[in-house]
Amino acid sequence: MAGKTLIHKILDAHRVSGELEPGAEIRIRIDQTLCQDATGTMAFLQLEAMGVDRVRTELSVQYVDHNMSQFGPENQNDHLYLQSICRAKGVLFSRPGNGICHQVHLERFGVPGKTLLGSDSHTPTNGGIGMLAIGAGGLDVAVAMAGEPFRMTCPRVIGIRLLGRLQPWVAAKDIILKVLGILGSKGNVGIAVEYVGPGVASLSVPERSTITNMGAELGVTTSVFPSDESTRRFLAAQRREGAWRPVAADGDAVYDRVIEIDLDHLEPMVACPSNPANVKAVREVAGIPVAQVAIGSCTNSSYRDLCLVADVLDGRLVAPGVSLAITPGSRQVFEMICRDGRFANLVSAGARILESGCGPCIGQGFSPASDSVSVRTFNRNFEGRTGTARDRCYLVSPETAVATALTGVLTDPRSLGIEVPAWEMPACFLLDDRMILPPAANGQDVEIVRKETIGTPPRCTPLPDPLDGVVLLKAGDRITTDHIMPAGPHLKYRSNIPRYAEVVFECFNEPGKATFAQRAAEVRDRGRSGVILAGESYGQGSSREHAAICPLFLGVRAVLALGIERIHAANLVNFGILPLLLKARSDYDSIEAGDVIQIRALRDSLRPGADIVLSVAKPGGRAVELTVAHALSAEDIGTLLRGGRLA
Repeated sequence: MAGKTLIHKILDAHRVSGELEPGAEIRIRIDQTLCQDATGTMAFLQLEAMGVDRVRTELSVQYVDHNMSQFGPENQNDHLYLQSICRAKGVLFSRPGNGICHQVHLERFGVPGKTLLGSDSHTPTNGGIGMLAIGAGGLDVAVAMAGEPFRMTCPRVIGIRLLGRLQPWVAAKDIILKVLGILGSKGNVGIAVEYVGPGVASLSVPERSTITNMGAELGVTTSVFPSDESTRRFLAAQRREGAWRPVAADGDAVYDRVIEIDLDHLEPMVACPSNPANVKAVREVAGIPVAQVAIGSCTNSSYRDLCLVADVLDGRLVAPGVSLAITPGSRQVFEMICRDGRFANLVSAGARILESGCGPCIGQGFSPASDSVSVRTFNRNFEGRTGTARDRCYLVSPETAVATALTGVLTDPRSLGIEVPAWEMPACFLLDDRMILPPAANGQDVEIVRKETIGTPPRCTPLPDPLDGVVLLKAGDRITTDHIMPAGPHLKYRSNIPRYAEVVFECFNEPGKATFAQRAAEVRDRGRSGVILAGESYGQGSSREHAAICPLFLGVRAVLALGIERIHAANLVNFGILPLLLKARSDYDSIEAGDVIQIRALRDSLRPGADIVLSVAKPGGRAVELTVAHALSAEDIGTLLRGGRLA
């Protein structure tokens, strides 16, 4: 019998039910969970609705890193609720200013061989230390905190075999950009990625976590590195060597596909606007004038990254036409660059230092000027995500970013003509966990702070039978959760579903015409369901379950698409929206906004593996029939028919 991949070994060790066969439904035990504040408020409201007195995981942590700007009371109202509910429910609370959830969790809590479920799509960051870390919607995380196993599809595993070692000025970010260029950002549902080969040993944990973090852009379930001597050194420097254990694939493990990348011949890469998989070599686009550079986010804000940037900037000045912002990933990183003198290098060079949070990555400040180029070390460059409409955002490594900041044009860092600053893992990181608050010993005595802006979880009625719906919107391919539910200045309304629902599909609204929200509410109030029509890779990007909750509030009960991404598909089911798969592009082409969709005898026809026939009524009375598919299990179908998981 062939050996197991590392991913399948961890899954097997945590398997509660199901067969460990690719494509089979399994349930796994979750050891740890994390939430961030943009998703955590709703997750804890859902936990309360379940009547759970105390979380039942080994460790659960709530971070505040997204809604940091407090323009109005909404964000801090959420933070006060989260701090008090964590104290009551047995959850650690990482205060605002302590850092980005993935960076802090990697530093202080991640454990090789354990499972982590997080209400953020970049939770696989912790795969950099050999953890099986998976992003999910907030309701799935709430259920895991309640002690229930996580239901998932056993993935096929692609092995990325790394050979050689990175050459000067070539970075770990260039590895994942290369992988994105090969695998793309769509069509990878039901797949996980595992890094193997002799080149792995040359990569530090910060470098590995950059790669697993941005693996979310592939659309895969998770990405994992083995836990080895490099992992041990990192955990020892965090004074957590006791958490270390070696974990790796069997020597004769069989992968569904193996991709070899020779690090000796890799070069600086860039993701061009407006998709992380639109990858080219930097030399191919070098010379483009750049107005803004941003270094940070959960992808590239480690101590290793900021040391390199500060050392390159030492004695130099940012180009006159460039605005440079730097975001330390955690309080640990921030304080260490202050103590070792590198903070002065950044300030002296003209950089602007932002607080340790997600900020510009989610359109919360530092948006670029209109008709200008922004170069960022972030993980996503979907159109408008920067907070500027029709933006031109390029994703690069810190090496390429700092070179660009100095020259004012997109620059291959190898052309700077200077040596790469040396860096070694510290023998001991600066440790101070005082900003992580423990829960109360007796949660029943804790008063939950519930200000007026804190809403309640949405309740859903059973799927109507027959389903009679109007196509509200015909969207194209690669519709992201940013398209569905914009972040930026609207993010503070995450606890207020009626208010946040006003901006559903805001990017498709036209001046002088009714908004999507208005049209959807009108159809809902007439007693009909709303239907969304989309192309391939619908719902890619963030784990934000509001991309299901808010459309549901507006009466949307079905999505017809050529493809739906994993986390979003699960969120649709959780909140009672029927995800259906078109079989051909011609079927997509045959449906238009305004068409009426009918599924007769829905309860009888919705069966695992069975196609569904729907009627499409055109204006004027003409009707056609289409056969559509779905990927729903018997449990999914039961959940939908009842009206969502909370029902």
